[in-house]
Amino acid sequence: MAEAAAKTVWKISQGHLECPICCCLFKDPKMLDCLHSFCLNCLEEMMSKQKPEAEKITCPICRRETQVPDGGLQSLASSFFLSSLVDEVKQQEEVLGEASAPTVTCDCGEGKEATSRCLDCSDNLCQECRKAHGRVKSTKNHQIISLGDWKKSKMPPAEHSKSITRMCTIHTDHPLCFFCDTCDTLICSMCVALDHRSAEHNFLKIDDLIRSFRSEVENILQKFKKSRQRFKSTEKSIEHARNRLQKKLAQARSDIDAKVEAEISKIRNKAKLLTDKVNKIGQERDSEYEKALMHNRKQMERADQTIAAVKDLMSQADDFELLELKPKVMHNLEFQKELKCEPAYHGPSFIGVRCHDVVSDAELGEVCVSEKWQLKGEFSKEGTGDKEFKLATAVACFRNGDIVVTEVFLKRLSLFSSTGQYKTSIAQGDARHQLEAPWGVAVSHDDLLFVTDKKKVKVFDNELQFVREFTPSGDDADGQSDSNLQSIVVDNQRVAVADRGRKVISVHNLDGSLISSISNNMVDNFLTISNFGCLVFTNYAGQSVQCVNLKGKEMFSVKTFINGKAAKPTGVLCDDETIYVAVHYGSTGSSEVQRYDSNGALVATVAHGLYNPLEMAFTPTGDVVVADRHSVKIFERM
Repeated sequence: MAEAAAKTVWKISQGHLECPICCCLFKDPKMLDCLHSFCLNCLEEMMSKQKPEAEKITCPICRRETQVPDGGLQSLASSFFLSSLVDEVKQQEEVLGEASAPTVTCDCGEGKEATSRCLDCSDNLCQECRKAHGRVKSTKNHQIISLGDWKKSKMPPAEHSKSITRMCTIHTDHPLCFFCDTCDTLICSMCVALDHRSAEHNFLKIDDLIRSFRSEVENILQKFKKSRQRFKSTEKSIEHARNRLQKKLAQARSDIDAKVEAEISKIRNKAKLLTDKVNKIGQERDSEYEKALMHNRKQMERADQTIAAVKDLMSQADDFELLELKPKVMHNLEFQKELKCEPAYHGPSFIGVRCHDVVSDAELGEVCVSEKWQLKGEFSKEGTGDKEFKLATAVACFRNGDIVVTEVFLKRLSLFSSTGQYKTSIAQGDARHQLEAPWGVAVSHDDLLFVTDKKKVKVFDNELQFVREFTPSGDDADGQSDSNLQSIVVDNQRVAVADRGRKVISVHNLDGSLISSISNNMVDNFLTISNFGCLVFTNYAGQSVQCVNLKGKEMFSVKTFINGKAAKPTGVLCDDETIYVAVHYGSTGSSEVQRYDSNGALVATVAHGLYNPLEMAFTPTGDVVVADRHSVKIFERM
């Protein structure tokens, strides 16, 4: 047991009571302005190695400088709480040293192990001597205790947390009980009556002042905590942008190589030039991300060091020492206001290549330093025929590239090839397929088509043959409006359904069994699941994009704008922590698709001039299909 206690004392002294310079227990510890403490002799030795005219000493831990007082290093603030802790640890070590000494033998001289001690005789007694001691008339009334209890009685109690009273240096028989804010000094009641009684002296009770001081420090530490959380969040975002850059760089190089293979005899030199250009931009941007990460990490390290020093001081120093050190503490906490967090710029994380056929002296291609969508194809037109739409609302893609489209006005579900060739459709009232008013569509990883149809979700295969159905809402137990299912989205393991009528998003397993239900008054027509584990949805009338986690906690809520003017969002799509939102403004024909990062910050507009975009979906090759009211457009992301 004594061995375990000794190890504990050793760990405490090693972790907190050793000078970082000499690695021994503190001797006359002095505190620098940065709140780090060192032995006076260690500081003097450091100072002796500097230039004779040096007026500042550099902290070997954080490299911050401290002005040397006129009285020399001896005049630096003493770390009284460290000194007292060192003294106490030494006392504990002495007692533990005795406790771990060899077995104590009886003073009878026969070498038997002692089990008791007579406090009157100061003799150690074995069991037989203990009995004899009780029988002899002259000793039977002596006070005898166990040897273990006697050793414990020698252990001094911990006193570092006891209340400390300091006496006034002027009126030495009076305790310090006030702090004169005007003179910035501790005073006693006699000082108040004699030297600080005029109106210009503003003094407070020490208890009140220290309470206010602790509260102020706690508030600032809370701000540090929030700043640290912001740095942590930003670092994750920067890392994501950096990873995305690497993926896009790889894709860009792949595109370049494909073009080189096609026209290898003509474009070898130009391919190298273009690759170098891509690599240069990538290296420059990666370097900027690296700088941002290193800057933010240094800021966090500095903040952590200061917070650790302040917390140690606040928890271990007594009130008087805290008041003496208040200016230094507050000075160290001031840099919280100077913390500058380098933001995560997602724009530079995109890089791509648009290649051209080599003609004459034309370049192989151009480097795309920001994401833009290029129209790759379009099919259908306004009308009521099989190949036409009055209001194409939702789209989804099967693994073979086939595109399924819901027509809300005609209440029809249509299937097209990847190039827009009409295949088949299901109209309202078809008894074989049981469709009434299809709205949202989504395709699972195993090519099952999920369709919202009034209050039900109906499941079809890739040839639009009915498989099963389920009802997300159940009974309208909350007494709200009837269920009105709109958008639906599927990832590898879940189905999420937006119920505009009940203002609920229900999350299900792929078999339709309910996982959770999230109520939110902003639930509207369009919804998606992000790959960072959140539900992202838009509110048309509210002109906003909402993001909640799977427990319903709001992650962000942002308003949508086009050229600084409020705009109305519709379809939403997520990919690799990127959020795409279709946005309407004014008359048809002036809509666009905007790109946001995972924190809801607008990054860029990727597509302009759409007619009336609604839902969007990815093709198996990574292109984007957009239901644009009277037609379906296919965009290549560049």
